[in-house]
Amino acid sequence: MKQGIHPDYNEVVFQDVSTGFAFKSRSTMKAPKDQSIKWEDGNEYPLIKLDISSASHPFYTGKQKVLDTEGRIEKFKKKFGSAYMSKKK
Repeated sequence: MKQGIHPDYNEVVFQDVSTGFAFKSRSTMKAPKDQSIKWEDGNEYPLIKLDISSASHPFYTGKQKVLDTEGRIEKFKKKFGSAYMSKKK
């Protein structure tokens, strides 16, 4: 690797602010200087707060809303059918 062109790659802790879920990983992101957290291994790591993570994202929590796509075309045709079809010809 060339020296001096790569960002620092350090261990940081990411924490979801809505659920409190936290995980340690390596990242090039810079944490604010005044934010750090003591981790399970007894060491202190920079803390990066997240608005959303797998612990709070609707897709991963199973709270995702599924839209009913079945019948949409029929509803459209029922509502605009004759007017839409006559313009199309």
